[in-house]
Amino acid sequence: MSATINRVPRSSRQHRLPPALRSLLRSPTGSIGVVLVTLFVLAALFAPQLAPFDPNATNLRARQVPPAWIEGGSAQNLLGTDQLGRDILSRLIFGTRVALIVGLGGVALTSLVGVTLGLLAGYFRGRVDAIISRIIDTLLSIPNVLLYLVALGVFGPSLTMLIIVIGLVNWTTFARVVRGEVIAVREREFVDAARANGARSPRVILKHVLPSVSGPIMVVGTLNVATIIILEASLSFLGFGVQAPTVTWGRMLADGRDYLATAWWLATFPGVTITLLGLGLLFLGDWLRDLLDPRLRGR
Repeated sequence: MSATINRVPRSSRQHRLPPALRSLLRSPTGSIGVVLVTLFVLAALFAPQLAPFDPNATNLRARQVPPAWIEGGSAQNLLGTDQLGRDILSRLIFGTRVALIVGLGGVALTSLVGVTLGLLAGYFRGRVDAIISRIIDTLLSIPNVLLYLVALGVFGPSLTMLIIVIGLVNWTTFARVVRGEVIAVREREFVDAARANGARSPRVILKHVLPSVSGPIMVVGTLNVATIIILEASLSFLGFGVQAPTVTWGRMLADGRDYLATAWWLATFPGVTITLLGLGLLFLGDWLRDLLDPRLRGR
C-alpha cells in the first residue's frame, strides 16, 4: 500500500501569509530595514543588560584603546575606548536610547501639529487654507537650523526642549502632504454621503477623512524619524543638543573629531551607527510606501 504525499507548492504557502509579510519577503531593502530598526529598538530597550560597562565610567589607564581586532586592543572593549577611557560600545548602545526618544518624540509632536493643520487646510480650503499655507511658506523660507539654534540658545538645550523645538519647527512636511491628500479625499462619494447624512465637520474629518490619509502619514512619519535623528546628532555635534552626561551619538562625534589621526574609532563608530539607523528607517519607509500606496502595489 503506497502512501501519497501531497506537497504544497511554495507559491501556495506564500499566498497563505498576510499581505504585509508577503510584501516584506519580496522586498530585500524592506527586510533589511525591519531587521536594522528592530535591532536598534532592542538595543535601546535593553541597554543596561547589553552594555558591558557604565557608559560614563572613566578609566584613564585605558585611554584610546583600539578595537579588539587591532594590535593593542582588548577583548573587554570590543570597539575600543575614548579619550577618557570610556567604553565605545557601551556609549553607542546607550546613545541609541536618546536617538530614538528624540526621533519618536519629535515625530509625535510634528505629526500632531502638521496633521492637524493639514487636515484643516485641505478640508475647509478658502481662508483657512490660505492662512496655513502662508505660515508654511514663511517657515520654509527661514533655514531650519537657524530656528533650532536660536530657540535652543534662548531656552537652553535639553532633551525635552529639543523635542519641543523640533516639533514646532519641523511640522511643515506633514502639513503639506496631508493637505494634498485631504483635498483629493474630500471630494469622494463617501465624504459627500457623510455630509448629506448630517455629520458635522469634526466627525467627517476624524471618522472618514483621517483614516483615508493614514497611509501617507505613516510613511512620512517613518522617514521623518530618520531626519530628526540625524538632526539631533548634528545639533549635539554643535553643542546645542542633549548635554552631558547624557550620551548622544552627536556628542561622541564631536569628542572624536580631534582624534581622527590618532584614534579614528572615536568618531568612526558613531558615524557608522547613525548611518545604519538612518538607512534602516529609510528602507522601512520605502517599503511602507510601496505597501500602502495602491498605485505602487504589484510593482
